[in-house]
Amino acid sequence: MLLILLGLLVAAALFFPRLFLAVDSGPVTGDVLVVLGGGARDRAERAAELFKEHAAPRIIISGYGDAAINRHWLVAAGVPAKVIELEPKSKTTKENAQATTQLLRDQKVKRVIIVTSWYHSRRALACFRHYAPEIRFYSRPSYFASARADWSRNRTGIRTRLEYLKLLGYWVRYGICPF
Repeated sequence: MLLILLGLLVAAALFFPRLFLAVDSGPVTGDVLVVLGGGARDRAERAAELFKEHAAPRIIISGYGDAAINRHWLVAAGVPAKVIELEPKSKTTKENAQATTQLLRDQKVKRVIIVTSWYHSRRALACFRHYAPEIRFYSRPSYFASARADWSRNRTGIRTRLEYLKLLGYWVRYGICPF
């Protein structure tokens, strides 16, 4: 019976990944938006949208290799360059959280909105909460390619399946519980 329930849970997770992977805190405000590297242009576009809605007055972009391009997209979307800060050294979600939470602590930030892809939002939020439990973190992901029909064009199907493995790996290896 337990095996059947486990099988049903796995099937549900594979058929309805948005229910399992996406965490959206809804309309919230914070001291800063943190945009994680990776994804496509969608994360920067979502951050620009939230900035224009006055969700937060500043933006930190975290991630090696794409921080500068995300900054470019934010500025092109109308975000003033002076409100954008870069953390360009981190290469993983864990490193994003470790490096950025140090900046947040140094700046005495209390409320942070994480901006990433929908399928990455559960793990990202868990990482940041794990490394800085004294800071209040929220998630406002991009829903780019959340429709199953869009998955084949940009590898979202593969990314969602890999995300389950990464969630488990982060839990086992680093003790970062995704729930």
